[in-house]
Amino acid sequence: MWSRNSTVCGIPTRGCECRVQITQGVSVTKHENWLIALRAPRLGGTRLAELLDDFGGVDCLVNASAAELRRAGLSDDTLAALRQPDEPLLRTDLDWLSESGHYLLTPDDERFPPLLRDIPAPPVALWLAGDPDVLWQPQLAVIGSRNPTAGGRDNARSFAGELARQGLTITSGMASGIDSVAHQAALEAGAATVAVMGTGLDIVYPASGRELAARIREQGALVSEFPPGTPPKRSHFPSRNRIISGLSLGVLVVEAGLRSGTLITARQAANQGRDVFALPGSIHNPLAKGCHRLIRDGARLVESVAEILQELAPLAGRLASQVRGELAAPVTALGQASLELGPVDPQLELDSEYQQLWACIGHDPRPVELIIEQSGLTARAVSAMLLMLELRGMVEAHPGAAYSRKTRG
Repeated sequence: MWSRNSTVCGIPTRGCECRVQITQGVSVTKHENWLIALRAPRLGGTRLAELLDDFGGVDCLVNASAAELRRAGLSDDTLAALRQPDEPLLRTDLDWLSESGHYLLTPDDERFPPLLRDIPAPPVALWLAGDPDVLWQPQLAVIGSRNPTAGGRDNARSFAGELARQGLTITSGMASGIDSVAHQAALEAGAATVAVMGTGLDIVYPASGRELAARIREQGALVSEFPPGTPPKRSHFPSRNRIISGLSLGVLVVEAGLRSGTLITARQAANQGRDVFALPGSIHNPLAKGCHRLIRDGARLVESVAEILQELAPLAGRLASQVRGELAAPVTALGQASLELGPVDPQLELDSEYQQLWACIGHDPRPVELIIEQSGLTARAVSAMLLMLELRGMVEAHPGAAYSRKTRG
């Protein structure tokens, strides 16, 4: 049964009448309203985003009258799904979200990754299995052919492993070939990695990647814009690729043929304002031709990890600023401790949380987990501040997700 109310979870809904479902005495939560909207047929991401703007949020959309929904141009089956949602399916989604390490991140969630908000047609929501704070770490997408050469595999392993040791989170699509090699190299380096999937997170495609998916979930995050139970479809993967690049500071293409879907991801990255890097190869290797085309079209030819890190610094700085803005840490007067390395941003010298963090970083490498525990700060705050300190040349990353103060000569 449905009843009317003027609030959802005690929060006013800007004048819209809100419908509350009574299920075992529990009102519909905002999470449930999101699930109802996401499951409604014929509401693709862009259309749903438009409706959320028009109605003033998910609560007002789900609780709108039939007349209002019809005036918005919704079909009868969409209207029916919003007014009378599939309760067994809703319960299935809620059961999935109730499991440890399972999340639904929506744009109004403070954990929603900041870089992804700014891309054209961002996902309306992200389903996540793993650690949501990983999405706030600086990421580099490493992508390429599903059937790489032995040299391509070696290059993917070498670059992804070293980039991970330098403090970047490796992001890819968990496809066979270069994607899987990049994820494995990051894991072997003791670093986090993010896999963006073209299925629901309860379905691993290809099936041979189940063990890898389990490792990524434990040491990083699996994410998808598709709800649980969504099977692989050809149309899902180009859509998935925009999220891979949107989460990342840049994209490294290791090997790709001229007709490879990897080139689509690279072009999406360029359209999103991300740096695109490509490894050159032999003119006789057909899997180098896609990289060569990208280079001719403006991608940066790179031969070392150092070249990539140098180019990423400006966008990484922007990410750090966004993260600090999201955290909105108070700035207080400088206490007993001081940041001894300079020159630095004055805000770093005056911010009590930076002082708190700095006191927990030694001259020998210390694991991030230990720094988080000893500082008493959140994982997301520590990730953001370490990024800023690394950009200032004050700390350096070490294998196994460890950091130390950087020695100045």
